[in-house]
Amino acid sequence: MRGEGVPILMYHSVTDVPSAATRALSVGPEAFAEQMALIGRLGLTPVTTADLAGRWRDGRPLPPRPVLITFDDGYEGVHRHALPVLAAHGFPATLFVSTGWLRGAHDTGGALDTMLDWTQVRELSGSGVEIGGHSHTHPQLDQLDDAALHRELSRCRDVVAGELGAPPVSFAYPYGYSSRRVRQEVRATGFAQALAVGNGLARRAQGPYALRRVTVRRTTDAAEFAQLVQGRAVARVFVRDRALTQGYALVRRTRQASRKAIRSRV
Repeated sequence: MRGEGVPILMYHSVTDVPSAATRALSVGPEAFAEQMALIGRLGLTPVTTADLAGRWRDGRPLPPRPVLITFDDGYEGVHRHALPVLAAHGFPATLFVSTGWLRGAHDTGGALDTMLDWTQVRELSGSGVEIGGHSHTHPQLDQLDDAALHRELSRCRDVVAGELGAPPVSFAYPYGYSSRRVRQEVRATGFAQALAVGNGLARRAQGPYALRRVTVRRTTDAAEFAQLVQGRAVARVFVRDRALTQGYALVRRTRQASRKAIRSRV
């Protein structure tokens, strides 16, 4: 592993039959099982988000060759397909849930595919999966006003606390988007660490509220996955993504500036 860099894998749906909206970021159950087997063969040590950030915060050493396995949104396949594989290997993981998308009393609609229910989330939590927050309705947090941002974060925290008996301590930004204002509010809401995307290795110097992850998708083949979990050639793997992200970031900044200008004239 290169330096302090730690690969944090970002998964979404694990299924053979993804919806059109989730297909690109889905992974088939067979591919997921092969990827976890490779992690085992390479002698990597999976840890949770809270464990990694806590060790960096306290100055404690990391375990040998650490890697993080994370899932966003809360798709049902995480319980059906991923959990048995994780349990067979004894691997911990982190699941970041959009509480308003999960099936049950808090469901607000808008989910992109079949989601977990809270019984399944509790089973995941009891099986070594850390449950983190991912907002309530999965908006672009940096585009919200202060009141809406607070509602999204506090509602997510409170729902998880009510369903699991303890508030979540880790957070992942929907779409990977954040800003200084968003990060400050995430911290004020009680989250101790948060993950972005960035498609790079996580490093202590990034700070606990902007740790980077690498995307695992349906097109990630075995050779590319092996590079990611070993921290090799990550920039080259995601070179096209970086160009697209930079272009879209410029568009989003322009839109945000336009909205601010309009509000200031009203």
